[in-house]
Amino acid sequence: MSVLIFVDQSEGHIKKASYEVATYGAKLAAQLGTTAEALVLGTITDNLADLGKYGIKKVHQVANETLNHLDAQLFTNVIAEAVKQLGATVVIFSHTQTGKAISSNVAARLQAGIVTGASALPDTTNGFVVKKTVFSGKAFANIAIHSPIKVISLNPNSFHTLAGEGVAEVSSLAIAVGNPKVKVNSIDKIIGEVPLTEADIVVSGGRGLKGPENWGILLDLAKELHAATACSRPVADANWRPHHEHVGQTGVQIAPNLYIALGISGAIQHLAGVNRSKVIVVINKDPEAPFFKAADYGIVGDLFEVVPKLTEEIKKMRGE
Repeated sequence: MSVLIFVDQSEGHIKKASYEVATYGAKLAAQLGTTAEALVLGTITDNLADLGKYGIKKVHQVANETLNHLDAQLFTNVIAEAVKQLGATVVIFSHTQTGKAISSNVAARLQAGIVTGASALPDTTNGFVVKKTVFSGKAFANIAIHSPIKVISLNPNSFHTLAGEGVAEVSSLAIAVGNPKVKVNSIDKIIGEVPLTEADIVVSGGRGLKGPENWGILLDLAKELHAATACSRPVADANWRPHHEHVGQTGVQIAPNLYIALGISGAIQHLAGVNRSKVIVVINKDPEAPFFKAADYGIVGDLFEVVPKLTEEIKKMRGE
């Protein structure tokens, strides 16, 4: 028995969520009395041996350039074959866009039970029970997996990354990749911004900002906090901000350590995309705004008065 962790990468660099999954997988392997191993697809410039710092004992790499871009069918074929070759009984993904695209396919191919969006280590005292969020994060469910092979996808930012000492053994894994059915003609990449799914702090704005010409006060606050910026759906639909900044049930779903909402009422569709944030701060002049019920901290006031003062105080704290 072993735990196999899928390590996602982009342009040769390991994604932040993969370090969380590595730590989670290593903890689970220790809990099961087995070893944690990792699977990497494509060519990598990062030092894969460093995954040993997160508890990974061995890294298996299928270093084929065809796998540098996501093709769900190819990834499924390769991962399923790797699981069979390595004899893994638990396979772990991050519940990111890549993980969502392939984890269920891999489970179906392996006839494995699966829990998506896990939020804690499985309870293995009496079987194998995994806790996950349900109903857009409003409740939890404990799901038992009884199949010989088990698949889990872990919610990003739900498990603390822990780096220590250690060096992983890195080896090549011989698996026929086949021809891709997805062809990448071009990549339109956003430059100079922290990806929302990887940001520790996010400052988000809604219709309360009244127009795109007022977005400067949000950007100033985000700059001082080294935060990513986001918006509600009506803002994106009105073309005040680009659609890639839209967070919510129908946009990007995020789980930062700190989420600051400026002038957002907090409709359930928006809350469903951000309620996994560790701390939520709401600034709104409407004391009846639904978002205050979900907030850890709230300020009832005019954001055009509150936010500049908040930004100025942060500058003072940093001695600027």
